[in-house]
Amino acid sequence: MTTLNGTPEHDTTTSHPATSHTAAPHPEPTPPPGKRALLVLAHPRADSLTAELARRVRARLADDAFAVDLLDLHAEGFDPRMTTLDEPDWADHDKVYSPEVRAHMARIDAADVIVVVFPLWWFGLPAMLKGWIDRVWNHGFAYGRSEPRLRGKRMFWISLVSYPQDQFARLGWDDIVTRTIGSGISAFCGIEDASVHFVYDSLNAGETALTSVDAALDVFVRTAPTP
Repeated sequence: MTTLNGTPEHDTTTSHPATSHTAAPHPEPTPPPGKRALLVLAHPRADSLTAELARRVRARLADDAFAVDLLDLHAEGFDPRMTTLDEPDWADHDKVYSPEVRAHMARIDAADVIVVVFPLWWFGLPAMLKGWIDRVWNHGFAYGRSEPRLRGKRMFWISLVSYPQDQFARLGWDDIVTRTIGSGISAFCGIEDASVHFVYDSLNAGETALTSVDAALDVFVRTAPTP
């Protein structure tokens, strides 16, 4: 084909097929046995001390060769409200739950270790985290079977409390909260290896909060069972 002045025009329709030089992505390495962690964060602000501690935990686990799945409940837009689709059916432990809940169940299933970082509000779990437990740790999945599906997993709860340690203990809340989440949730769902760590005086803790979690996490990682 020529232009009006008679010079050849480049024919784009007959160009040679382009060869892609983009390297194929490398598959994610398979973590060693026991090294898949689900890290759950329950706080609405990314600049909170709770979120900072979660980032610290993530880095520490990664340094120890864990493959970390970060579940930031607020950032991912999880809906903590119970629905009829996810209400337990006590007569049917094979009930099929909503797609959102089944996706979260799959992330729990894939984890060897579950670490939950949250502030203690009104001496209990924040509504977002409580709703996640209500909807996802559901009948037929987390409990309600003769052989617990979550047995063999490990769990580490990290809770930030505004009370100083001596006052929190004197009021008996350390024991109440530990029994509620350590026994009432973890052990009830077949997770016998569960620990609860409190970060006390969280409004004034500063650097001591970081060192407190570092030390507790070191103990948790070091006491992992040999695969």
